[in-house]
Amino acid sequence: MQRRTGEVRIVEVGPRDGLQNESTSIPLETKIELIRRLAQTGVRDIEAGSFVAPKWVPQMANSSEVLNYLLGHPPAAPAPIAFNFLVPNLKGLQNFLKVSDADNAPITSSEDPNKMPTTPPLLKPDENGETGEQGPMISTEDPNKMSSDTSGKDNSVQPNKSSAFSNSMEVSLFTAATEEFSKKNTNCTIAESLERCRPIVSLAKSRNIRVRGYVSVALGCPYEGPDVPPAKVAEITATLLEMGADEVSVADTTGMGTAPKTQELLKALFGAGISAKDLALHFHDTYGQALVNAVVGLEQGIRTFDSSVGGLGGCPYSKGATGNVATEDLLHCLHSLGAITGVDVEKVAEIGDWISKELGRPNDSRAGKAYLARLSS
Repeated sequence: MQRRTGEVRIVEVGPRDGLQNESTSIPLETKIELIRRLAQTGVRDIEAGSFVAPKWVPQMANSSEVLNYLLGHPPAAPAPIAFNFLVPNLKGLQNFLKVSDADNAPITSSEDPNKMPTTPPLLKPDENGETGEQGPMISTEDPNKMSSDTSGKDNSVQPNKSSAFSNSMEVSLFTAATEEFSKKNTNCTIAESLERCRPIVSLAKSRNIRVRGYVSVALGCPYEGPDVPPAKVAEITATLLEMGADEVSVADTTGMGTAPKTQELLKALFGAGISAKDLALHFHDTYGQALVNAVVGLEQGIRTFDSSVGGLGGCPYSKGATGNVATEDLLHCLHSLGAITGVDVEKVAEIGDWISKELGRPNDSRAGKAYLARLSS
């Protein structure tokens, strides 16, 4: 495993998926500060907000202000960042475009936002997740370690003078793998949900905006139970990709997934002709299986994983589902297997501690707390 892992991309979902289920109101300044700090860790993809009706998800009510701020004041970062905003319907995308058009700043980038910084040479997985041998290491330094802190004091990470033009703003949309969850969440069937996605993808692509799809409850549904047909998930995923989505994140929204079920799901996805490079995995840690499932995905060639700083998260439409897998825990696991993420786990641990205190909630990252204890000793 250690010789075959290579580069792994982390999509930090804390500022959107992580915060949307919080019961207390979160100030705009806290959201922006969270994004600012995360930008300094080396993470290249950040979910920043959602253009959803505030009556359904009140915590996302000021996402237009977040977008406006990011366009006008790109945070200091060691590399370009792709900021993603959820648009659940065409109106959501239109509202997103109103903000970006009014700002008159480019929302796309000619540079691949997911291209990793220079790292030891590696052979990337092919469509079936197979990799060649890892190239020789060119440095003894930890490629995932950064030198500066995240407090904003004495910070050596400087904003790129052209960062407004090198960052990109992307959108995501979602559907579900079960009819009951789709009806409860979006008040429509899966087929109707997919038809709603088509004009969103079409408009976004006409504006050269990268689109990410989500398939919720892929490994268990709060209404239909834990046995979601993998073939159905594969069919929905393929449909999203065929209509133009650049990537689909397959989500274990309830945290019901297990290692065998994850393996079975990936087998169905690959069997449907879907490439590993077009997939991401999104695990919740309700039953403590998120890291196990992530390693299964890694073994099968998946190289993009969603996670949330401090284990923030939950799902408003899935009672009992706990937070996303903690970014700190996922990074510790991946780095121990030789993965190169370009993300500094110690800096993320400090952010997890800070945001947990800001929200008045426990820090749900075990690795994060361990790193903090070591750093303070």
